[in-house]
Amino acid sequence: MDDGRTSGDENPSGRYPSAQDPTVESWREFGARLRRLRRAAGLTQAQLGAAVGYDHTAVSRLERGSRRTAPRLADRLDELLGAGGELGAACRRTHEREPAGPPLPRALVRPPLPHGPPPHTWPSDGTPLLLTGPPPERLPDYGLLCPLHGAAGCVLPPAGDMAVLQAAFCAAGPGSPPPDTDTVHALTGLLAAHLRAGEQAVRAGAAETVEHVLRAVLARLAAGPAARGRPLARLAAEYAHAAGVLRMQQGRRATAMACFDRALTWSELAGDPATQVAALSDMSTLARLDGDADAALGYARAIGRAAPDRHWAGAMGRIGRARAHALTGDVRGTVRHIARARLHLDHVGEPDEADAAWLSIASMRLRVEAGAAAALRDVAAAVGDPRPARHAAAAATAALAMLGPDQLPSSRLLFTVRLADCHLCAGDPDAALALLSPALADTPALPALVRHELRGLRDRLDTLPPRTRDPDLLAATRPLTGS
Repeated sequence: MDDGRTSGDENPSGRYPSAQDPTVESWREFGARLRRLRRAAGLTQAQLGAAVGYDHTAVSRLERGSRRTAPRLADRLDELLGAGGELGAACRRTHEREPAGPPLPRALVRPPLPHGPPPHTWPSDGTPLLLTGPPPERLPDYGLLCPLHGAAGCVLPPAGDMAVLQAAFCAAGPGSPPPDTDTVHALTGLLAAHLRAGEQAVRAGAAETVEHVLRAVLARLAAGPAARGRPLARLAAEYAHAAGVLRMQQGRRATAMACFDRALTWSELAGDPATQVAALSDMSTLARLDGDADAALGYARAIGRAAPDRHWAGAMGRIGRARAHALTGDVRGTVRHIARARLHLDHVGEPDEADAAWLSIASMRLRVEAGAAAALRDVAAAVGDPRPARHAAAAATAALAMLGPDQLPSSRLLFTVRLADCHLCAGDPDAALALLSPALADTPALPALVRHELRGLRDRLDTLPPRTRDPDLLAATRPLTGS
């Protein structure tokens, strides 16, 4: 039985060392050191495994030398066992002896869009584009983990240095050496800054900038050996997913789907379940926007396979399935999957939160309640029954209450429009209009998902008797929906 962890703490391919691997003896020596230190500390395999979030069978494989491990895990074991760096040093020596292996197949590192010139606004001095504030000082940030240090976190270079490192990385050719630690930190930190800026408003050129850096990452990934490409593969997955999110905000669904599909490939290569789940969830959303309930359900089901035995993934998958069932008017299926998503939340804990920076219990509850509100609203509209919509309004109110007044403004607007729509579906147009009027006052350009919510709400407003409509609000929502 496997331990439920992904291959992210092993080599990028997820394979165990084979008998022909010239470093297999070194991994056996590493395992013997680990066994000796564990016994000296008076710990069982189960106790050591529990301390690092692994099953005892995984510790057994490590001690037999039948499983590789990453330096990050070796450092954690060092600290727990008081080994003074012995395990970390042995792990790094063994990684250095591993054969490089062949490069990845070219088809595996194709960019989502055909290769093109850099954005016409790309500055010659390497200054990062579209940043309304300084880049972060540490990772994790804005849901992004460091490809090298994961959830343990790390300090980033100064903002000016990050810009120079990014520009040098993009200018270097495919045959250049792998990026150093500071460059990996800079690329991840600047991506977090672009995503944060994108949350504030829909910005021209943001997606193109992210895709330009993604092409540079892929050029290095294609030229280097597959066995040493895990950090670059994780960067590629994160950049592709970010590009898809930005394209989805623009309403460019086909391009967004291509980006999410590539993000799936590279996150599997990197052993990054969080990005796999995020990409599948967004693919399910795109299918729903097209009214394709079967495809939306298929992507939602795949979430559970991407991260088995992880309650956060179970919650995300169940909410996706609830929203797919709602499209078809399946009230029982919608309610059942919402209940199971909430049940998963009751079991989310530290092992889940270690998978990704956004996996706090509070953030997961926000995602589940926002998704539950949308699913119950959709099924109420599909069957013409106001009762699910009343529960939808309660869930939307709960989601809004979890956001601070200045936190995630685009999400706050989305949830406000959703809550207004829930009131409409529940037969309370006055509450809906009272919410919507101040929310849309002086509203800037809207992300596509907000426009989609407004379009559905506006369609329902159009079906109300003329005496119950607010003509000024109807006139205001038409240009905002883009129709």
